[in-house]
Amino acid sequence: MKQILIVGARGFGREAYELFAHKKWHRFKYRIKGFLDDKKDALDGLSGYPPIVDSVENYQIQKDDVFFCALGDPVQRKKYCDIISAKGGKFISCISDYAVINNTAQLGEGLFIGAYAIISANVKVEDFSVIHPFCNIGHDAIVGKYSEVEAYVAIGGASQVGEQAVIHPHATILPKIKLGEGGVVGAGSVVIKNVKEGTTVFGVPAKIVEF
Repeated sequence: MKQILIVGARGFGREAYELFAHKKWHRFKYRIKGFLDDKKDALDGLSGYPPIVDSVENYQIQKDDVFFCALGDPVQRKKYCDIISAKGGKFISCISDYAVINNTAQLGEGLFIGAYAIISANVKVEDFSVIHPFCNIGHDAIVGKYSEVEAYVAIGGASQVGEQAVIHPHATILPKIKLGEGGVVGAGSVVIKNVKEGTTVFGVPAKIVEF
């Protein structure tokens, strides 16, 4: 039986735990071993969760271990996935039984796909991306590695979301739009033009925000 270790015992990690714990196949193939987190007291005052086993840096991978990285920040997610991969660790995806995924979609490894997310025809969701509940990813769209697509986001058909991009809740990306690597879209925004790499946009229509 495979042993699941969840990287991160904060809010996202606890959400992932609940999803894994209630999946129909869980009791036959997997056991949740616990969390990996360098904050040993992250679960203090909370009940009903498995223990924090160790930090990512110190943990020695065992034969039947598989990992899921529950870190919201794309940069940190990549950092810790790289550490585990360098040790030879393998990843599992955390996908809700209530997600609607077209048979032609291509899904990478280590993904999170929340309840009632819709992944349409010929969509490609690359490794370690996060698709939160109630998102709608239109046909032929691409979501790049380590991206974060938050709740109630709509991504139009044939759009491209670059690696490590973040799209905040209730934003809309119109069809055939390109969001560059590391780009950020503010909550409730409507993106009608391509967004360059590393650029933050916000508003209706979305415009560049300078910090």
